[in-house]
Amino acid sequence: MSKNYGSKRIVTGAHYGLRDWLAQRVTAVLMALFTIVLLVQVLFGGPLGYDSWSGIFAAQWMKTLTFTVIVALAWHAWVGVRDIYMDYVTKSVGLRLTLQVATVVWLVGCAGWAVQVLWRL
Repeated sequence: MSKNYGSKRIVTGAHYGLRDWLAQRVTAVLMALFTIVLLVQVLFGGPLGYDSWSGIFAAQWMKTLTFTVIVALAWHAWVGVRDIYMDYVTKSVGLRLTLQVATVVWLVGCAGWAVQVLWRL
């Protein structure tokens, strides 16, 4: 009697893939809406300088929205890059793990830096 491990993996993979697919779509829509909101404020906010740019992000709702988009961007990037690693760097588990850890560190660092910049405005 042999066990069929392949069928379990397919079911697990299907749910995992659906979650990632949905995360990519939701984060993409959120980033697109943010881009539209930001473009409207830039285009109709008068001359663009440091004061007007700082004024756009002075409102708490805009800081909250921007923070949400920073998190969404990091998540979106992580899912995409992780899928590339899983699809194309499959021969060496150690290399794939190293790349994944480096990517997480990089994305967390970038998100932290972006939040610092946002809250300094």
